[in-house]
Amino acid sequence: MKPITIGKLRGLQQIASSRGTFTALALDHRQNLRKANPAFVDDAELSRFKLDVTSALASYGTAVLLDPEVSAAQAVAAGVVPKHVGLVVAVESTGYGGDSTARKAQIIPGWSVEKAKRMGASAIKLLVYYHPDSPTAQETEDFTAHIAEECKTHDLALMLEPLSYSLTDQKLSSEEKRYVVVESAKRLVPFGADVLKAEFPLDTAETNQALWREACEEISSVTDVPWILLSAAVEYETFLQQVVVACNAGASGIAVGRAVWKEAVTMNHETRNTFLRATAIERLTRLTSLCNALAKPYTDFYSADAPFDWHKTY
Repeated sequence: MKPITIGKLRGLQQIASSRGTFTALALDHRQNLRKANPAFVDDAELSRFKLDVTSALASYGTAVLLDPEVSAAQAVAAGVVPKHVGLVVAVESTGYGGDSTARKAQIIPGWSVEKAKRMGASAIKLLVYYHPDSPTAQETEDFTAHIAEECKTHDLALMLEPLSYSLTDQKLSSEEKRYVVVESAKRLVPFGADVLKAEFPLDTAETNQALWREACEEISSVTDVPWILLSAAVEYETFLQQVVVACNAGASGIAVGRAVWKEAVTMNHETRNTFLRATAIERLTRLTSLCNALAKPYTDFYSADAPFDWHKTY
Protein backbone atom coordinates (compact mmCIF):
# COMPACT_ATOMS: atom_id res chain seq x y z
CA MET A 1 0.00 0.00 0.00
CA LYS A 2 1.01 3.62 -0.53
CA PRO A 3 1.79 5.90 2.41
CA ILE A 4 -0.57 8.85 2.82
CA THR A 5 -0.36 11.93 5.01
CA ILE A 6 -2.72 12.52 7.89
CA GLY A 7 -4.51 15.49 6.31
CA LYS A 8 -5.15 13.70 3.03
CA LEU A 9 -6.26 10.55 4.85
CA ARG A 10 -8.70 12.54 6.97
CA GLY A 11 -10.10 14.08 3.79
CA LEU A 12 -10.64 10.66 2.23
CA GLN A 13 -12.32 9.43 5.40
CA GLN A 14 -14.71 12.37 5.20
CA ILE A 15 -15.72 11.81 1.56
CA ALA A 16 -16.02 8.01 1.72
CA SER A 17 -18.36 5.52 3.36
CA SER A 18 -17.41 3.68 6.52
CA ARG A 19 -16.34 0.83 4.25
CA GLY A 20 -14.06 3.15 2.25
CA THR A 21 -16.12 3.51 -0.95
CA PHE A 22 -17.17 6.73 -2.67
CA THR A 23 -20.56 7.99 -3.83
CA ALA A 24 -20.01 11.67 -4.61
CA LEU A 25 -23.00 13.77 -5.61
CA ALA A 26 -21.62 15.96 -8.42
CA LEU A 27 -23.00 19.51 -8.54
CA ASP A 28 -20.03 21.58 -9.70
CA HIS A 29 -21.58 22.11 -13.16
CA ARG A 30 -21.80 25.68 -14.33
CA GLN A 31 -21.99 26.58 -18.03
CA ASN A 32 -23.82 23.44 -19.09
CA LEU A 33 -26.53 24.17 -16.52
CA ARG A 34 -26.83 27.76 -17.71
CA LYS A 35 -27.27 26.47 -21.26
CA ALA A 36 -29.88 23.93 -20.19
CA ASN A 37 -31.99 26.50 -18.30
CA PRO A 38 -31.78 30.19 -19.27
CA ALA A 39 -33.00 31.14 -15.77
CA PHE A 40 -29.65 29.92 -14.44
CA VAL A 41 -27.87 32.84 -16.09
CA ASP A 42 -28.87 34.50 -12.83
CA ASP A 43 -26.38 33.35 -10.19
CA ALA A 44 -29.08 33.37 -7.52
CA GLU A 45 -31.26 30.95 -9.51
CA LEU A 46 -28.35 28.63 -10.27
CA SER A 47 -27.36 28.66 -6.62
CA ARG A 48 -30.93 27.96 -5.54
CA PHE A 49 -31.05 24.92 -7.82
CA LYS A 50 -27.80 23.54 -6.44
CA LEU A 51 -28.86 24.08 -2.86
CA ASP A 52 -32.21 22.38 -3.56
CA VAL A 53 -30.39 19.34 -4.93
CA THR A 54 -27.84 19.33 -2.13
CA SER A 55 -30.54 19.61 0.52
CA ALA A 56 -32.55 16.76 -0.96
CA LEU A 57 -29.78 14.34 -1.94
CA ALA A 58 -26.46 14.94 -0.17
CA SER A 59 -27.27 12.76 2.84
CA TYR A 60 -27.76 9.76 0.52
CA GLY A 61 -24.17 9.88 -0.76
CA THR A 62 -20.79 10.07 0.91
CA ALA A 63 -19.72 13.48 -0.44
CA VAL A 64 -21.01 16.43 -2.40
CA LEU A 65 -18.98 18.16 -5.10
CA LEU A 66 -19.65 21.89 -5.43
CA ASP A 67 -18.13 24.95 -7.08
CA PRO A 68 -16.89 27.96 -5.09
CA GLU A 69 -18.67 30.52 -7.26
CA VAL A 70 -22.35 29.93 -6.47
CA SER A 71 -22.67 26.84 -4.29
CA ALA A 72 -19.92 25.68 -1.93
CA ALA A 73 -19.94 28.49 0.64
CA GLN A 74 -23.66 29.06 0.07
CA ALA A 75 -24.44 25.42 0.86
CA VAL A 76 -22.37 25.55 4.06
CA ALA A 77 -24.01 28.84 5.11
CA ALA A 78 -27.47 27.40 4.47
CA GLY A 79 -26.66 24.28 6.47
CA VAL A 80 -27.55 21.87 3.66
CA VAL A 81 -24.29 19.89 3.67
CA PRO A 82 -24.87 17.20 6.31
CA LYS A 83 -22.20 16.77 9.00
CA HIS A 84 -21.50 13.19 7.93
CA VAL A 85 -21.02 14.11 4.24
CA GLY A 86 -17.69 15.28 2.85
CA LEU A 87 -17.29 18.49 0.86
CA VAL A 88 -15.27 18.42 -2.36
CA VAL A 89 -14.71 21.83 -3.95
CA ALA A 90 -13.73 22.44 -7.57
CA VAL A 91 -10.77 24.70 -8.36
CA GLU A 92 -10.86 24.90 -12.16
CA SER A 93 -12.65 27.48 -14.29
CA THR A 94 -15.57 26.20 -16.28
CA GLY A 95 -14.69 25.41 -19.90
CA TYR A 96 -11.14 25.68 -21.18
CA GLY A 97 -8.67 28.06 -22.76
CA GLY A 98 -6.91 27.54 -26.07
CA ASP A 99 -8.23 25.85 -29.21
CA SER A 100 -10.79 23.05 -29.04
CA THR A 101 -8.13 20.63 -30.26
CA ALA A 102 -5.38 21.97 -27.95
CA ARG A 103 -7.12 22.77 -24.69
CA LYS A 104 -5.68 24.54 -21.66
CA ALA A 105 -6.82 24.34 -18.04
CA GLN A 106 -7.21 27.32 -15.78
CA ILE A 107 -8.00 28.09 -12.13
CA ILE A 108 -11.08 30.08 -11.17
CA PRO A 109 -9.94 33.70 -10.85
CA GLY A 110 -9.54 34.63 -7.20
CA TRP A 111 -9.71 31.01 -6.02
CA SER A 112 -7.00 28.61 -4.84
CA VAL A 113 -6.23 25.33 -3.11
CA GLU A 114 -5.28 27.31 0.00
CA LYS A 115 -8.71 28.98 0.11
CA ALA A 116 -10.46 25.63 -0.33
CA LYS A 117 -8.49 24.32 2.63
CA ARG A 118 -9.38 27.35 4.74
CA MET A 119 -13.10 27.05 4.01
CA GLY A 120 -13.14 23.47 5.29
CA ALA A 121 -13.10 21.41 2.11
CA SER A 122 -12.36 17.73 2.61
CA ALA A 123 -10.78 17.56 -0.84
CA ILE A 124 -10.46 19.54 -4.01
CA LYS A 125 -11.42 18.49 -7.50
CA LEU A 126 -9.33 19.46 -10.48
CA LEU A 127 -10.70 18.97 -13.99
CA VAL A 128 -8.26 19.08 -16.90
CA TYR A 129 -8.98 18.45 -20.56
CA TYR A 130 -6.28 16.10 -21.71
CA HIS A 131 -5.17 14.19 -24.77
CA PRO A 132 -1.72 12.61 -24.51
CA ASP A 133 -0.92 13.52 -28.12
CA SER A 134 -2.09 17.13 -27.91
CA PRO A 135 0.44 19.97 -28.35
CA THR A 136 -0.74 21.23 -24.95
CA ALA A 137 -0.28 17.86 -23.16
CA GLN A 138 2.96 18.91 -21.47
CA GLU A 139 1.43 22.19 -20.34
CA THR A 140 -1.50 20.30 -18.82
CA GLU A 141 0.88 17.89 -17.10
CA ASP A 142 2.83 20.81 -15.61
CA PHE A 143 -0.40 22.48 -14.50
CA THR A 144 -1.59 19.26 -12.84
CA ALA A 145 1.76 18.83 -11.09
CA HIS A 146 1.56 22.42 -9.80
CA ILE A 147 -1.91 21.96 -8.29
CA ALA A 148 -0.88 18.61 -6.83
CA GLU A 149 2.10 20.30 -5.16
CA GLU A 150 -0.22 22.92 -3.65
CA CYS A 151 -2.43 20.13 -2.32
CA LYS A 152 0.66 18.54 -0.81
CA THR A 153 1.61 21.84 0.83
CA HIS A 154 -1.84 22.21 2.39
CA ASP A 155 -2.24 18.46 3.02
CA LEU A 156 -5.53 18.39 1.12
CA ALA A 157 -6.73 15.40 -0.88
CA LEU A 158 -6.77 15.84 -4.67
CA MET A 159 -9.51 14.34 -6.82
CA LEU A 160 -8.27 14.56 -10.41
CA GLU A 161 -10.69 14.51 -13.34
CA PRO A 162 -9.06 14.26 -16.79
CA LEU A 163 -11.59 14.66 -19.61
CA SER A 164 -10.77 13.35 -23.07
CA TYR A 165 -11.22 15.28 -26.30
CA SER A 166 -10.55 14.81 -29.99
CA LEU A 167 -7.62 16.33 -31.86
CA THR A 168 -9.81 16.71 -34.92
CA ASP A 169 -13.34 17.91 -35.53
CA GLN A 170 -14.48 14.28 -35.37
CA LYS A 171 -15.71 12.59 -32.21
CA LEU A 172 -13.29 10.16 -30.58
CA SER A 173 -13.82 6.59 -31.69
CA SER A 174 -14.46 4.09 -28.91
CA GLU A 175 -10.97 2.65 -29.36
CA GLU A 176 -9.31 6.08 -29.18
CA LYS A 177 -11.38 7.09 -26.17
CA ARG A 178 -10.13 4.01 -24.34
CA TYR A 179 -6.58 4.93 -25.25
CA VAL A 180 -6.98 8.52 -24.03
CA VAL A 181 -8.76 7.64 -20.77
CA VAL A 182 -6.27 4.93 -19.85
CA GLU A 183 -3.23 6.95 -20.90
CA SER A 184 -4.52 9.96 -18.95
CA ALA A 185 -4.66 7.85 -15.81
CA LYS A 186 -1.20 6.47 -16.47
CA ARG A 187 0.42 9.87 -17.08
CA LEU A 188 -1.42 12.28 -14.79
CA VAL A 189 -2.08 10.34 -11.58
CA PRO A 190 1.65 10.05 -10.70
CA PHE A 191 1.86 13.84 -10.34
CA GLY A 192 0.03 13.52 -7.02
CA ALA A 193 -3.64 12.64 -7.43
CA ASP A 194 -5.19 10.85 -4.46
CA VAL A 195 -8.39 9.82 -6.25
CA LEU A 196 -8.89 9.55 -10.01
CA LYS A 197 -12.31 10.59 -11.31
CA ALA A 198 -12.42 8.76 -14.65
CA GLU A 199 -14.68 8.74 -17.66
CA PHE A 200 -16.21 5.49 -18.81
CA PRO A 201 -13.39 4.32 -21.10
CA LEU A 202 -15.49 3.50 -24.18
CA ASP A 203 -18.07 5.20 -26.35
CA THR A 204 -21.59 4.92 -24.90
CA ALA A 205 -22.72 3.25 -28.12
CA GLU A 206 -20.56 0.24 -27.25
CA THR A 207 -22.83 -2.45 -25.79
CA ASN A 208 -20.39 -5.34 -25.30
CA GLN A 209 -20.10 -5.59 -21.52
CA ALA A 210 -17.16 -7.98 -21.73
CA LEU A 211 -15.32 -5.14 -23.48
CA TRP A 212 -16.57 -2.72 -20.80
CA ARG A 213 -15.04 -4.92 -18.12
CA GLU A 214 -11.75 -5.25 -19.99
CA ALA A 215 -11.43 -1.48 -20.48
CA CYS A 216 -12.28 -0.71 -16.84
CA GLU A 217 -9.78 -3.32 -15.66
CA GLU A 218 -7.18 -1.55 -17.77
CA ILE A 219 -7.74 1.67 -15.79
CA SER A 220 -7.28 -0.31 -12.58
CA SER A 221 -4.07 -1.85 -13.90
CA VAL A 222 -2.31 1.43 -14.74
CA THR A 223 -2.92 3.38 -11.54
CA ASP A 224 -2.11 2.79 -7.90
CA VAL A 225 -4.78 5.11 -6.45
CA PRO A 226 -8.52 4.55 -6.11
CA TRP A 227 -10.58 5.57 -9.14
CA ILE A 228 -14.23 6.49 -9.35
CA LEU A 229 -16.50 6.55 -12.38
CA LEU A 230 -18.15 9.78 -13.46
CA SER A 231 -21.62 9.68 -15.00
CA ALA A 232 -21.03 12.13 -17.90
CA ALA A 233 -24.77 12.78 -18.36
CA VAL A 234 -25.62 9.26 -19.55
CA GLU A 235 -29.08 7.95 -18.75
CA TYR A 236 -29.54 6.55 -15.26
CA GLU A 237 -30.15 2.94 -16.34
CA THR A 238 -27.04 3.01 -18.54
CA PHE A 239 -24.96 4.42 -15.71
CA LEU A 240 -26.28 1.76 -13.36
CA GLN A 241 -24.91 -0.93 -15.66
CA GLN A 242 -21.61 0.90 -16.03
CA VAL A 243 -21.24 1.15 -12.26
CA VAL A 244 -21.71 -2.58 -11.75
CA VAL A 245 -19.07 -3.36 -14.37
CA ALA A 246 -16.62 -0.69 -13.20
CA CYS A 247 -16.81 -1.64 -9.52
CA ASN A 248 -16.37 -5.31 -10.35
CA ALA A 249 -13.30 -4.26 -12.35
CA GLY A 250 -11.68 -2.41 -9.45
CA ALA A 251 -13.35 1.02 -9.22
CA SER A 252 -13.79 2.50 -5.75
CA GLY A 253 -17.11 4.19 -6.41
CA ILE A 254 -18.67 6.97 -8.43
CA ALA A 255 -19.21 10.69 -8.89
CA VAL A 256 -22.75 11.08 -10.19
CA GLY A 257 -24.59 14.18 -11.28
CA ARG A 258 -27.05 14.44 -14.13
CA ALA A 259 -27.75 10.69 -14.28
CA VAL A 260 -29.53 11.24 -10.96
CA TRP A 261 -30.98 14.75 -11.13
CA LYS A 262 -30.96 16.10 -14.71
CA GLU A 263 -34.78 16.14 -15.15
CA ALA A 264 -34.94 18.63 -12.29
CA VAL A 265 -32.96 21.24 -14.25
CA THR A 266 -35.99 22.55 -16.17
CA MET A 267 -38.59 22.09 -13.42
CA ASN A 268 -40.00 24.86 -11.26
CA HIS A 269 -39.04 24.96 -7.61
CA GLU A 270 -41.99 22.97 -6.26
CA THR A 271 -41.99 20.27 -8.96
CA ARG A 272 -38.22 20.02 -8.69
CA ASN A 273 -38.30 19.26 -5.00
CA THR A 274 -41.00 16.64 -5.47
CA PHE A 275 -38.89 14.92 -8.13
CA LEU A 276 -35.69 15.14 -6.09
CA ARG A 277 -37.25 13.70 -2.95
CA ALA A 278 -38.74 10.76 -4.79
CA THR A 279 -37.09 9.62 -8.04
CA ALA A 280 -33.66 11.17 -7.47
CA ILE A 281 -33.36 9.82 -3.91
CA GLU A 282 -34.34 6.37 -5.13
CA ARG A 283 -31.65 6.51 -7.83
CA LEU A 284 -28.87 7.74 -5.57
CA THR A 285 -29.74 5.27 -2.83
CA ARG A 286 -29.51 2.39 -5.27
CA LEU A 287 -26.18 3.60 -6.59
CA THR A 288 -24.78 4.05 -3.09
CA SER A 289 -25.83 0.52 -2.18
CA LEU A 290 -24.10 -0.83 -5.28
CA CYS A 291 -20.88 0.98 -4.46
CA ASN A 292 -20.98 -0.20 -0.85
CA ALA A 293 -21.41 -3.77 -2.02
CA LEU A 294 -19.07 -3.90 -5.02
CA ALA A 295 -16.49 -1.09 -4.98
CA LYS A 296 -12.89 -1.45 -3.87
CA PRO A 297 -12.25 0.50 -0.63
CA TYR A 298 -9.62 3.23 -0.66
CA THR A 299 -8.15 1.52 2.40
CA ASP A 300 -6.85 -1.16 0.04
CA PHE A 301 -4.57 1.52 -1.43
CA TYR A 302 -3.38 3.68 1.46
CA SER A 303 -1.92 3.41 4.93
CA ALA A 304 -0.73 6.13 7.30
CA ASP A 305 1.99 6.10 9.91
CA ALA A 306 1.68 8.38 12.94
CA PRO A 307 4.62 8.04 15.34
CA PHE A 308 4.24 9.96 18.59
CA ASP A 309 6.60 12.73 17.46
CA TRP A 310 4.89 13.27 14.07
CA HIS A 311 3.69 16.75 15.05
CA LYS A 312 7.26 18.04 15.35
CA THR A 313 7.93 17.71 11.63
CA TYR A 314 4.38 18.10 10.25
